[in-house]
Amino acid sequence: MLKNIRAFFDEQGVLEVETPLLSSSATTDPNLQSFSTRFSGKSLYLNTSPEYDMKRLLVAYGEAIFQICKAFRDEELGPNHQPEFTMLEWYRPGFDMFQLMDEVEQLVRLLVSEDSVSTQTMQRLTYAQAFRQYAGINPHTVTANECLQCASDNNIEQPVGLDDDVDEWLDWLLTQLVLPSMPSDTFTFIYDYPQSQCALARLRTDECGQQVAARFELFYGEREIANGFHELQDAKEQRHRFEVENASRVNKGLKPMSIDEKVLAALDHGLPDCSGVALGLDRLLMLLTNSQEIQQVLAFGMTSK
Repeated sequence: MLKNIRAFFDEQGVLEVETPLLSSSATTDPNLQSFSTRFSGKSLYLNTSPEYDMKRLLVAYGEAIFQICKAFRDEELGPNHQPEFTMLEWYRPGFDMFQLMDEVEQLVRLLVSEDSVSTQTMQRLTYAQAFRQYAGINPHTVTANECLQCASDNNIEQPVGLDDDVDEWLDWLLTQLVLPSMPSDTFTFIYDYPQSQCALARLRTDECGQQVAARFELFYGEREIANGFHELQDAKEQRHRFEVENASRVNKGLKPMSIDEKVLAALDHGLPDCSGVALGLDRLLMLLTNSQEIQQVLAFGMTSK
């Protein structure tokens, strides 16, 4: 798999790079928790993604780049999660979200071409289409109470702490209702997420005149494989988003994290118009080997014992 990935990008003229796994800053995303360590009395963090340093390289050189590396997240240990995992991340200057989706599809088709996983159907749905089809709601206009009613109508348990946070409700309904309702043997791109879930993506206006995040995710059945953005270039807006995420962390009782000033300085200097995507290679290998748990594709996976 790794050999074929490198051959694919070599043929496309995409340069392989390597960036540090340790950083003086951690992610502010309230849904991601970073591992920390110390060196010479200074706090350092293991990267949850190589994104920030790869964007600094994009600013400096402007070339299409990819990286295969370890990433670390202090989260649940389960069939699809390990605290240390292998990530493929790449950036394409001049590509919009749809061109990058095309390339993701091209790579995935290449990697699974000799295996039992079918790629004959790789459907694409907007976030709104997916929710209308499988949950019967419009995610761009729905209220928290309507999400609660949807969960009740579909016999989905309400987890503690969701309250009036519509985005958290949508995340819950996505994992508990929408994704489980999709064909289990099909790749699905879901794109045009609500603008409130933009993270590092720019905003765009869709065909219906709705403001959405230029963001996509690739799933196989209900298993997430990749997450991509048409990247935000505005340093001021990105700082605001980091600050909002830190405020959300505080509201959840989490420690706010130091903002990565280096990536903001790079954005301020000028990030080329580009799209980028992160793809979980362990999860993809699970498909290629028909494995049910991520630990089955790791030489030495972590266990709860």
